[in-house]
Amino acid sequence: MEMVQYTVRPGNTLFGIAQFFQTTVNDILKYNNIQTPDAIFVGQVLTVPAGSAETQYHVARPGDSLWIIAQMHGTTVDNLSRLNGLSNPNVIYPGQIIKVR
Repeated sequence: MEMVQYTVRPGNTLFGIAQFFQTTVNDILKYNNIQTPDAIFVGQVLTVPAGSAETQYHVARPGDSLWIIAQMHGTTVDNLSRLNGLSNPNVIYPGQIIKVR
């Protein structure tokens, strides 16, 4: 199981993060020693166990583009756009989770 570092963004919930990474809220709570599920905050970095071994993610950093991410992971911008439901492949932001496989 791959562990991913995810920074909480406005509007995130543990349930939504767990669904995205194909894991459970309880696993996120356990790996981050969180006692109260409602006590996450914007900017908090969570260790998230990504559920599927076949699925891989890239957390965008400042200066990243889909082209750079595609090159790093041996795929195409079109494929990344499709996997992530991106209507404009020119707009990604630091901290955004990009599914690469």
